[in-house]
Amino acid sequence: MNAEKVEFSRTAGKPIRCRGGGGGGAAAVAREAGEPLVIEEVIVAPPKSREVRIKIICTSLCFSDITFWRLKVPPACFPRILGHEAVGVVESVAEDVHELAPGDTVLPIFLPDCAECMDCQSNKSNLCSKFPFHVASMMPRDGTSRFTDLKGETLFHFIYTSSFSEYTVVDVASVTKIDPAIPPNRACLLSCGVSTGVGAALRTANVESGSTVAIFGLGAIGLAVAEGARIAGAKRIIGVDINPDKREIGKKFGLTDFVDSRSCGNKSISQVITDMTDGGADYCFECVGLASLVHEAYACCRKGWGKTVVVGVDKPGSQLTFNSYEVLHMGKTLVGSLYGGLKPKTDVPMLIKKYLDKELELDKFVTHEVNFEEINRAFELLLQGKSLRCVIWMDK
Repeated sequence: MNAEKVEFSRTAGKPIRCRGGGGGGAAAVAREAGEPLVIEEVIVAPPKSREVRIKIICTSLCFSDITFWRLKVPPACFPRILGHEAVGVVESVAEDVHELAPGDTVLPIFLPDCAECMDCQSNKSNLCSKFPFHVASMMPRDGTSRFTDLKGETLFHFIYTSSFSEYTVVDVASVTKIDPAIPPNRACLLSCGVSTGVGAALRTANVESGSTVAIFGLGAIGLAVAEGARIAGAKRIIGVDINPDKREIGKKFGLTDFVDSRSCGNKSISQVITDMTDGGADYCFECVGLASLVHEAYACCRKGWGKTVVVGVDKPGSQLTFNSYEVLHMGKTLVGSLYGGLKPKTDVPMLIKKYLDKELELDKFVTHEVNFEEINRAFELLLQGKSLRCVIWMDK
């Protein structure tokens, strides 16, 4: 670590040229929608006011990266450096940054936590008012980029993080200092997907011991919801998916029951769940991003106290429609959950402690690990449904 700090002192305040070719490093640039990422040399500018520059250790691939990689309409923009699940070490800080220092182990997190606005100071919300979340393509304070290619062309950022690069610049509102005791290939999972699912169960829904949970969609986030429900002591955890292989996979995360949504016969999924639970589940989670599944989840959460949590990201403009009579007379709750309702700077350290105490089981989420030059293989594995989380090492 001392040698690393010496190296950092030499680069602080100067542009860094991330190397290309073999041996790790560089950046993986999305040049065109749906086309393989291009590993190339880029220039990363020094941090400006209230920013830090981070050397990425490893990053993992989330399906949101694939969504915006494939997207051809706004908020898509190219060329762009994607990636938002990562862990790294602070290389340098702007002069007005006092809460972080070179050498700190950190997570860049897409959801800002400024610690200054009314919402960030409240325990009721994780939605920052100073830096409202959107699919940002530039830095939040001055609206400019810290990335250029060797021709001088601007490269766009991705949701405040852009972790598919050897170095990245992130606003302090989107950086959380963590305990370096957690292995990097586990820490990176907490930047998005696993925290979102576990948080949705523990924080947004506040799942109770002995309760019944139904989860629609058993990708990494849905399985993370199951993991959170398991930690909370749920008595019954029902998983719903179109892939029958998820039955056995789900058992590792606490699933007690499985429903193949393509084998429900004449019944709707909600009818099947309602029958299984004698009136409906206490908590239902939609983890796919389909309005139709939100309606199914809401329909099979129990009257009087049932809570439906929307975790999946649907396409822009998608609408939900509910019968006002049912809303009034059924007494159910419908709520959204961005980043699982977690406040990054306070709740992520809590999850890390749960991992170090062997309460939160992160190891089972990692199905593949590759070197940075193989990043396009990570995309292939996720698109083929062969991986939950693939960790991509910058220099291993």
